[in-house]
Amino acid sequence: MSTAPEVPAGGAAVPENKPGQMFKSCWSCRVISGGGLVLSGAYVFNAARKMMRHGGPTSMGTVAQITFAAGLAAWGLVILADPVGKAQRKT
Repeated sequence: MSTAPEVPAGGAAVPENKPGQMFKSCWSCRVISGGGLVLSGAYVFNAARKMMRHGGPTSMGTVAQITFAAGLAAWGLVILADPVGKAQRKT
């Protein structure tokens, strides 16, 4: 009952797929999660705008909602763009 991974007979170790690597190569996963975050940011922003449109005062809660909505949308755009590993270092 050993839980250690077995080494292949050829002697070469096979690289294991990490969850992060799988997420980066799965375009549909990135579209669904990134799009969901952008749409949730739009929903939160609309809720804050609806309060201001009805003549409600602009309070700190409304400002916090708009800031949170911008953060959600930015996070979704980062997931969609996937900038990790694309920048090259200048030498």
